Amino acid sequence: MENRLSRTEFVALTAMLMATVALSIDAMLPALPEIAQDLTAQAPNRAQLVITGFVFGIGCGTFLAGPLSDSFGRKTVIVGGAGLYVLATLAAFFAQSLETMLAARTVMGFGAAAPRIVALAMVRDLYAGRYMARIVSFAMMVFTLVPAIAPLLGSVIIATAGWRAIFLVFVVFSALSVGWLALRQPETLPPERRRPLSFAPIWAATREILRNRMVTMTIAVQALAYATLFGTLSSTQQVFDVTFGRGESFPLWFALIALLAGTASVLNAVLVVRLGMRYLVTVTLAAQILLSGGMAGATMLGLIPETLTFPAYLLWTAGVFFMAGLVLGNLNALALEPMGHIAGTAASVVGALSTVGSVLVAIPIGLAFDGTPLPLMTGVLACTTTGFILMRALPGR
Repeated sequence: MENRLSRTEFVALTAMLMATVALSIDAMLPALPEIAQDLTAQAPNRAQLVITGFVFGIGCGTFLAGPLSDSFGRKTVIVGGAGLYVLATLAAFFAQSLETMLAARTVMGFGAAAPRIVALAMVRDLYAGRYMARIVSFAMMVFTLVPAIAPLLGSVIIATAGWRAIFLVFVVFSALSVGWLALRQPETLPPERRRPLSFAPIWAATREILRNRMVTMTIAVQALAYATLFGTLSSTQQVFDVTFGRGESFPLWFALIALLAGTASVLNAVLVVRLGMRYLVTVTLAAQILLSGGMAGATMLGLIPETLTFPAYLLWTAGVFFMAGLVLGNLNALALEPMGHIAGTAASVVGALSTVGSVLVAIPIGLAFDGTPLPLMTGVLACTTTGFILMRALPGR
């Protein structure tokens, strides 16, 4: 199909649509102390659920976004999802209780799943093979800049207009990205290529996936890897603020972490062809076991000099995000490898199962925060150790 946009504009549009998710997570991190104070002062750790609730919504929405776009077209589903996202964002803006906030954030995630998933479907509609991989790579390069600047943006908004104003920025960002799509991007899935809406293929794909031991084990590892990421995202602002007294400078440190972790995708592109997905995931998890085990042990025994505790935590956190960059894409590819005959539906099912599963693990990791990074480190250690064991037990070689 002919695309009216230049390749550069299409990449920028795709990256902006996908960035809705990263912005909605990372810009909220500096607001967690204020949200805790205003909505859950008696149990401040519960403010972390603002992050994991959104991710849970994404996981649920991922089940539906792809199949709906196959039936009704890409633009219709993206616009519809963005509309739901905006309404839920306004509900979060006015929320006066944590329960209302969490409900709104979950619906926000459900709506945001559409731009995130369907943007990739648009790329598949227009490009194939190496060209598709190139477009996605360029979009991801732009996308990785969002986590680096989002917390800083959030902190500036909080300082000037209060934490609730962050939700208004989300509304503006979504309106701009979807408006750009509506005005400039032609529909990439013409009516003659659409399929009647049926949930039977989703159910059939889910059953086939659950019957495949190799695929289910890989999804489990992917969920554990995501759990380390979301658990760290949930807790890290508190660690910077409460443990190290660096709450004000947190956005700058987080930007450094995000930029360092962003290089993992480049390294993965170089190594995966040479080493293979399974080997690279297994080795990376083993390295993280050594790093997290060493950090947890040294922290418990008080072996790290006080002047080095913060640099050590900073490097460890960067290591967690770097690990995610090396393993998540490869795990997704491994899970989909035997599912080529149902690739589109399987991608939605795998993404949904791994995301929802990760939230169930990440929530207790985050809520275990006790003023020190030790619960987070031991949680990451448990996840990566379990993931490593599962990788070693995968059938076939």
